[in-house]
Amino acid sequence: MVNDGLWTVREVAAYLRVPQETLYRWRKVKYGPPAARVGRHLRYEPETVRAWVRAQAAA
Repeated sequence: MVNDGLWTVREVAAYLRVPQETLYRWRKVKYGPPAARVGRHLRYEPETVRAWVRAQAAA
């Protein structure tokens, strides 16, 4: 697999220490870090995920 600098759902779930299903649920209710569809797959920019975590901690 080519590492293009984007994180998979599995990688984000591991970083946030939540189940992968939680990320899918959050996406349905428009919560959580923003993701982009690449074909059939969701991909996350690592810095965007980190910024989202910082914003949650500040709230």
